[in-house]
Amino acid sequence: MENNTWLSRAECSALRGIAILAIMLHNFCHWLAIPAKENEYLYRVSNNEGLIQILTDPDALLPVHLFSYFGHYGVPVFLFLSGYGLVMKYDHVPDLPVFRFVRYHYLKLLTMLFVGFAAFTLVDVATPRPFHYTAGDIVAQLLMYINLLPWPSRSIWPGPYWFFGLMIQLYIVYRLMIYRRGPAVVVGLVIVCWLLQAVCGPEDEALRRLRYNCIGGMLPFCAGVLLGRSRNAVVVSSLCRWQWALLCAATVGVLLLMCFNFHTWLWAPLTAVAATVFFVKALPAGVLPPLLWVGGVSAAMFVTHPIARKIFIPVSIRGDVYAGLLLYVIGAVALAWLFAKVIGKIPKPRL
Repeated sequence: MENNTWLSRAECSALRGIAILAIMLHNFCHWLAIPAKENEYLYRVSNNEGLIQILTDPDALLPVHLFSYFGHYGVPVFLFLSGYGLVMKYDHVPDLPVFRFVRYHYLKLLTMLFVGFAAFTLVDVATPRPFHYTAGDIVAQLLMYINLLPWPSRSIWPGPYWFFGLMIQLYIVYRLMIYRRGPAVVVGLVIVCWLLQAVCGPEDEALRRLRYNCIGGMLPFCAGVLLGRSRNAVVVSSLCRWQWALLCAATVGVLLLMCFNFHTWLWAPLTAVAATVFFVKALPAGVLPPLLWVGGVSAAMFVTHPIARKIFIPVSIRGDVYAGLLLYVIGAVALAWLFAKVIGKIPKPRL
């Protein structure tokens, strides 16, 4: 079966490893006072000017700038893998009750969210500048509808936890609109969601609201669905590593160009996913084991890296940027390893 698919299990795990490392580093670096801020929910020309500044006049913090600007594209990689994985797991299941399916995936997400959220709030309260939670925000976070509230960027803390609300929406969309339906429906969803974003202004609050929810993530998610349903994977075995490397380099160049126009920026997540896939396929086998390990604890790392960030970000803010970043990476990896074991002890929900 795996020989007839575009991505092997090992490649999917490596992609998860790269995605979580990009997200983790981005969520640290973009807090620092640097010019290269990301265009993730809104499209700001000033952020692109910051990128041009650091590319034309690079300094010792160049990697920090690049992770700040581009690291959030790890999220589309996760969405792509989610769509791909759902197709592989459920497309051939003849009976998939809606309530049981949504309940199962909600409980899987809640297992990670609850453990990480509880630990983070303890650290947040014990460290400077704790967030002011309201009861409504806490309930909305745990029930994963917080993305739908007005000004979600002011309600969701820690910020990366917006992903849980996004994922439960995409699970619902998959079961109600994509499961066992043809490619025309999937492509139609992508077009509708793209148009809803394209008619917004680059800095409109409406665009931010759309991109905090499933409309903003539909493109990479549906790309994973379509690729998962394709069995014409002959080209995968016909290319060698250096050819994949050339494809990766060319795609990275295209991604960079796409960042400088609002309408091409809307399609940039798909290009980022393609570049990451090509990169993994270009890697020699000896490089994969560390990425496979990180991919294996990626869920735990996602919920725990905000804890390490809250603890170690002051070191970098005070001026020791790389010292703080290194401590953060060490702390995030150690916490991910520990919390993966804790989460693994929690009884798994059944479909």
